[in-house]
Amino acid sequence: MPHRPCVALACGFLLSLVLSACGGGGGSDGGGGGTGGTPAVAAAVDLPDGASVGNAQWANGDTSSGGQGGSVGGLACGLTGGAFHIHTQLSIYANGTRVAVPAGIGAVGSSGAAGACKYPIHTNDASGKLHVIAATAADYTLGQFFAIWGRALSSGEVGGVTGTVTAWINDNGSLVPVSDPATIVLRDHRQIVLVIGTPPASVASYRWDDPPALAAPVTLLATDTIGTNYWPAGDTTSGGRGQTVAGLECGTMDETYHVHAHLSIFLNGQQLAVPDHVGLLQGPTGCTYSTHTHDTSGKLHVEAPAPARFTLAQFFAVWGRPLTTANVADLAGTPVQAWINDGYDLYRWTGDPGEIELTSHRGITLLVGSAPASIPAFVWTGN
Repeated sequence: MPHRPCVALACGFLLSLVLSACGGGGGSDGGGGGTGGTPAVAAAVDLPDGASVGNAQWANGDTSSGGQGGSVGGLACGLTGGAFHIHTQLSIYANGTRVAVPAGIGAVGSSGAAGACKYPIHTNDASGKLHVIAATAADYTLGQFFAIWGRALSSGEVGGVTGTVTAWINDNGSLVPVSDPATIVLRDHRQIVLVIGTPPASVASYRWDDPPALAAPVTLLATDTIGTNYWPAGDTTSGGRGQTVAGLECGTMDETYHVHAHLSIFLNGQQLAVPDHVGLLQGPTGCTYSTHTHDTSGKLHVEAPAPARFTLAQFFAVWGRPLTTANVADLAGTPVQAWINDGYDLYRWTGDPGEIELTSHRGITLLVGSAPASIPAFVWTGN
């Protein structure tokens, strides 16, 4: 869903906090607390999806006492998605130094794997952006996030880092002190600042870089041609011709492991169809690569004798076309963005697009040039 632009932080108030242990409960929108030194507010900067903000302090994901698939803080772990989708930003400073909120909090297992799930509150990267996704609107709290993370939140500790803890929220350009950060409600484009020990000279403020909207999901059918036909069917002469390509052999497929991902490619807002018969060689000596297409729906088939990690780079290598941050299948010279949709949770991939894993029912969208009004989403049938 589209999001509103954020506001920048303004001056605020330092306070001495008495924080409750992490957990859910009634939410708060600020107020209370003491006074003291006040950090300055830095000029607002962009906060793109996929960014990493601050020094690494904690490992990715939840601890063993946090979200492991069961109910935590009154929140169940399931397949994410829903009409209620907001973002809150969490900034943590330890003795004046920014520390990163890690990726993978609230995410259990690899996308598409058996038993994989996400909690309604989770992180996709180390930007400090907390994703809140649910079927209906509700008040979710910072205490619930820390409970899912499995780390402490108290007046003398944040996630094992000890010292006097102070906190503020910013909704409209000013910092408001909060006496119990565990009860802070996660509002859309709200920024929460936690300071442990010595406060920094200044705290960050952000302009939100929101993702494109997700289109209403449609059923993905093999008979569909999704996009305008642009490339010829099959592999190029530098792609798969029966030889081993990017570690993939061409042979008779054993379907012990068989999953599907989806690839959408846009050029200046226009969707181009991924061609059929990529990775499929015809004729009496024909063979099949583990990553291939059967049609022009954009569905990528992944088949192997056993589960393994297959990437978008391998598919493009079999296709025989380039894939970089500046070139997608010979569409070069314009900016490239990669977006991932794992169950209607859309986020930006800022690394090498070739490293994107082809997991079950993952939607991958590559944007070359200007972005479309929305990114497609699909209802999957079968595996």
